[in-house]
Amino acid sequence: MRQLSEADRDAIRIAQDPKFPRWLEQITATGGCTHPIHLSGSTTTHDTETGEILHHYDTRDEPGERLSVRCRNRRATVCAPCSRLHAGDTFHLVRAGLLGGKNVPATVRDRPRLFVTLTAPSFGPVHRTGERCRPRRDGGACEHGRPLGCGAVHDAEHHLVGQPLCADCYDYPAHVLWHAHAGKLWDRFVIGVRRHLASSAGLVQSRFPDHARLSFARVAEYQKRAAVHVHAVVRLDGPAGPDDDPPAWATDDHVADAVRASASRVLVHTSYSPAIGEIGLRWGVQVDTRRLHSGGTGPDDDAVAAYVAKYVTKGAGDTGAGTDYRLRNWNDINAAPVTSHVRTLMRTCWRLGCVPEYKPLRLRAWAHSLGYRGHILTKSRAYSTTYAALRAARTVHVRKDFNRVPIAEVESKWRYAGSGHTPGAALMATAVAEDLAQNREIAGAALAASRAAGR
Repeated sequence: MRQLSEADRDAIRIAQDPKFPRWLEQITATGGCTHPIHLSGSTTTHDTETGEILHHYDTRDEPGERLSVRCRNRRATVCAPCSRLHAGDTFHLVRAGLLGGKNVPATVRDRPRLFVTLTAPSFGPVHRTGERCRPRRDGGACEHGRPLGCGAVHDAEHHLVGQPLCADCYDYPAHVLWHAHAGKLWDRFVIGVRRHLASSAGLVQSRFPDHARLSFARVAEYQKRAAVHVHAVVRLDGPAGPDDDPPAWATDDHVADAVRASASRVLVHTSYSPAIGEIGLRWGVQVDTRRLHSGGTGPDDDAVAAYVAKYVTKGAGDTGAGTDYRLRNWNDINAAPVTSHVRTLMRTCWRLGCVPEYKPLRLRAWAHSLGYRGHILTKSRAYSTTYAALRAARTVHVRKDFNRVPIAEVESKWRYAGSGHTPGAALMATAVAEDLAQNREIAGAALAASRAAGR
């Protein structure tokens, strides 16, 4: 007879608890979150006019005297259910800025809109896919005695793709510092686009906000060479934002020209360091601008929104370009499950992190992401709705409280009471998440079939 595992015994214990049905309701409400946050406390809703208690909730009546809520982690490798929800929110956030909805007027679909890709510059030759990888007829070697070419044919998943031909020739400090200044490069790029648009329209640059407003949503993605490149949806509105039409001179071509001109001119200098010197940082020469047309002559808007949503759930660890956890010391770098190229980038972050001139960059704190700081997805204020608004709307939908908005005051007292699952609870949460995912697939297939039948 097979002996029960610790997880099996724990699952039986939970199932035998008299409050198991309520526990299962909580787990289902979190979507089967793999690492929920536990809270204890109470909330009381008073009528502001009469002082009457409309509703009172206390976790003392809950299983374990606590309430479980989603961890809301965006990374699929950390929590697939929360990551799936975050991807859905991102899809609607980006889509609303392209086609309208979520309090964004539908007229935005007729504005000048571009899907832009900006890349990092070269820090040294790396292996790549293609018919032949960097063939050289002269068969020369670098100063370290390594071949300057490769000539082999690599598929996309080959372990050499993205790795330097010569690690000693590769400019690791510049790679790390470029990541650390990527946010500043983007800010300068956006400023440059506005300035170029103003100049091309014959406007004084300081008066550009009186005529038009540039909005965007961007997502960062790690390439095979462990360098970040940026995908962005860029839209030009009138001075009041989405509710205002842009001026007559604003066209897709004007915006595309401004994007290419700004990307080629942006230059950010690092702080001077006796050890490294001063490095001038730029965008890479590969700049892609694709026009988005509501008439169907450009990339599909839903496909662009889905593309951005897909990458927002990925961390550095998903592509092998870092880890999804912070590195606390040198031993953590040595133990990280990454390639030698990525490990060298982490070590470069660690070494440069103690250089006085680079202290403000906090390179050691961001060594796990190779020096890249900030959120994977950022957007301008006027682009579309917010994550907070989407979550609030979902809460209202779940509570089915569309018609009644009471004049009430809510008094809440909450405290953190732990996180995560016991082994048995983890098994049950996984089963709940799988059931919910299967139900979504069935509902999605039925909806697609219904739409196809109605055409």
